[in-house]
Amino acid sequence: MTTREEALAFGLSFPNTCQDAPFHDDNWQLVRVKGSRKAFLWTYEKDGYVNLNVKTDPHWRDFWRSTYQAVTAGWHQNKEHWNTIILDGTIPDEDIRRMIAESYDLVTNSPEKRIYEAVRQVPKGRVATYGQIAELAGNKKMARAVGNALRRCPDPDTIPCHRVVNAKGELSGAFAFGGDGVQEKLLAAEGIELTNGRVDLKKYACRISDCQIK
Repeated sequence: MTTREEALAFGLSFPNTCQDAPFHDDNWQLVRVKGSRKAFLWTYEKDGYVNLNVKTDPHWRDFWRSTYQAVTAGWHQNKEHWNTIILDGTIPDEDIRRMIAESYDLVTNSPEKRIYEAVRQVPKGRVATYGQIAELAGNKKMARAVGNALRRCPDPDTIPCHRVVNAKGELSGAFAFGGDGVQEKLLAAEGIELTNGRVDLKKYACRISDCQIK
């Protein structure tokens, strides 16, 4: 991804978004969330390159800056919460898209973001059910949404989706973790044993009171 058009098109692919040029200057093209009018993607040309400003979680801010020289502190914005992505061709498209998607999630506080935050609270050696994750994420009725979000998990290294099981302690299908037995192996590595293909929830389930979204 090296052009403004590509970046804007990806930003506009998210639900309830619109393009805006608030400064009466065509060099500044933003993508906003309709309703709240909050911008999550700023595009502009600077020093011969298209730049993107995206909101970032402070936990990931320095990771992106240290991983790519073309990711710097947000230009003309709060440098604690915004990064600038310089589209010089050195950053893989998938990571540019991921940073834009993270910005959208932060601005919208989307259900998927709350689900992933809830999953991160499940400690090693414990499991939680879809219903528990839904409750932690703020809506007991969105257990199905939890399953959908986990299948699209953008970062399995930090979002331990393998620790989520159904209300009977049963595991997800092979498709969710890239193959038969993968979820079971991940749980076994954390000391969680299965009995007749199920996790003993009385033994391994975490309590909601022990898991709090920060």
